[in-house]
Amino acid sequence: MIILARIISRCDVCLLQEVRDNKGTAVPKLLQTIGRYDTQNQYDALASERLGRQKSYQEQYVFVFRTNTVTVTGQYQYPDNLPGDEDAFSREPFVVRFRAPKTSIKEFVLIPQHTTPSNTTKELDALYDVLQQVRKMWKTENVMLLGDFNADCGYLAKKNRKNVRLITDSSLYWLIPENSDTTVRLTTSCSYDRIVVHGEIFNRAVVPFSAQPFNFQQEYKLTEEQALNVSDHYPVEVLLKVVSSNAFNGVISFTCSFTVFQCFSYIIYHVLL
Repeated sequence: MIILARIISRCDVCLLQEVRDNKGTAVPKLLQTIGRYDTQNQYDALASERLGRQKSYQEQYVFVFRTNTVTVTGQYQYPDNLPGDEDAFSREPFVVRFRAPKTSIKEFVLIPQHTTPSNTTKELDALYDVLQQVRKMWKTENVMLLGDFNADCGYLAKKNRKNVRLITDSSLYWLIPENSDTTVRLTTSCSYDRIVVHGEIFNRAVVPFSAQPFNFQQEYKLTEEQALNVSDHYPVEVLLKVVSSNAFNGVISFTCSFTVFQCFSYIIYHVLL
């Protein structure tokens, strides 16, 4: 729990995935731990409904964010009812719009997705339809898609990438380098976790070359076994430019993607202002 708090408190917005908290107690406990660890900021959480085709296994998307640096200005649970492509997702995106006055971009939308490994190609392509609907609905171009896309190794074959509009559309920028390893185990090296931004304006708001995994095992001097007790994925993060001289070193950090198995089975995604 303390390691999770240390990681999340680096960020202004944190997206948790794979939250399986049926009793509704894990996230409040996490918020309490974060609050004790970081006394300089205030935190809140916003959760989706429980998502999944099987009642026996459902997950939530949960955003943890600093209320003193960002404000939620909109939320939307994608209904997954596109004619001809109904029920494209196992876990439909829970879309949230944030106002962040210190950033140069001011306001942006986050579309999270945890793909099903066996259906990665189809779900990644269907995310393109979600993007278009959100752009039209909220009349915005500042959209980031993020999550455990399972977008590498055996789950996304190179021959299938030409069939994924999220990859082929030139207005989308995949920020995490292809050769990045977002997995903790030494026996694997895959770039599963990704951050994708839409449009040149949003891309220019990103600090160049800042998107990368955060190796918490190395940072906190953990053994592989200890790190795996926290997560089998590393978070990935990206810095956003700010306009306030009071910001941290003139950048805002956005973090995405890691899966947590101890205590609560999540994937974590963060944003730092």
